[in-house]
Amino acid sequence: MPVSALTIDPVASKADRKAFVDFAWTVYKDDPYWTPPLKDEVRGLIDPKKNPWFGHGRAALFLARRNGEVVGRISAQVDDLVLEHMQAGLGQWGFFDALDEDAALALIARAEDWLRGEGMTRAMGPISLSIWDEPGLLIKGFADKPVVMMGHHLPHYAGWIEKAGYAKAKDLVTYEVPTSIDYPPAINRLLEIGEKNPRIRLRDVDKSNFDAEAQTILTILNDAWADNWGYVPLTPAEIAYAGKKLKPIIYEDLVQIAEYDGEPVAFILTIPDINEMTDDLDGRLFPFGFAKLLWRLHKPRVKRVRVPLMGVLRKLHGSRLAGQLAFLLIERVRKASRDHYGVQRGEFGWILEDNEGMMSIAQLPGADTNHVYRIYDKAL
Repeated sequence: MPVSALTIDPVASKADRKAFVDFAWTVYKDDPYWTPPLKDEVRGLIDPKKNPWFGHGRAALFLARRNGEVVGRISAQVDDLVLEHMQAGLGQWGFFDALDEDAALALIARAEDWLRGEGMTRAMGPISLSIWDEPGLLIKGFADKPVVMMGHHLPHYAGWIEKAGYAKAKDLVTYEVPTSIDYPPAINRLLEIGEKNPRIRLRDVDKSNFDAEAQTILTILNDAWADNWGYVPLTPAEIAYAGKKLKPIIYEDLVQIAEYDGEPVAFILTIPDINEMTDDLDGRLFPFGFAKLLWRLHKPRVKRVRVPLMGVLRKLHGSRLAGQLAFLLIERVRKASRDHYGVQRGEFGWILEDNEGMMSIAQLPGADTNHVYRIYDKAL
């Protein structure tokens, strides 16, 4: 059909928002490796009344239509914390999907125009909406279902984005590791020494004291990740929001806190692959999906878990103790996930491609790079 029939319109109504969310089902309907997200979760993410990201960010959503049919979508957003902690003049875009190249290029151009109107001088994407949500475009691992809170895209998207003038800014890597592994002697010795050290205490998270535990973990996280590329701090409102969303999928023995001389200094957050439990719900919790999910969450049996977050206080970075704590935490959740939930594989990530410390920890025996996500940028 002629390019002249293509229009790019801002999302301005309830019907537009529904079309924005539902468009993913059009794009991926024949992709066996796509897991439908829960529509309520996506709607909440783009709703300024629900998502506290909008307390420091602003966004515009756009739909591409051809002859009245939706053929693409994109968001454009400006985050005050990105401007403060990453780069002045840096805008971002995300929620990128399109049925053809013309629609893709027109959507990216429209997002760039909006960012210029907000005074931005550089564009980065895809990031939907925050680095803490779903960052990056899948460029490796198309024939592998994503784990919970990770994205899935079509292979030809990269070519379209690059044709729009974008170049790689950073790759984000995930590693898959079997839960039945034999550590090399050096790691075994490190674990043995650590387990005998009276100054080190590892403990399960206490879900009955969830708010305080979440604050402890996110305090360590904000400190541990402060020097990482792409880091923006989570606000108290975002911490509360994330805690509310994560609480139903938190299992105490899969979330570990390490204390040294009584001070919380490290943590590991491990979550079952909820995608395995929601794959057959087609994004709908009602009328029957909610009851099914509650039953499955009561005593989950999954093949995979994901470690989305792990951190050690910066004052310990580069020390032998930091590595020792990391392996102690990993070993605790490895055993728990295998013995209590039937898990066969764990996924670490995402990890920045140049984060050598985390890379060396994630590259356990049998580990394999199963997904790579690319973030692109471009001067406006």
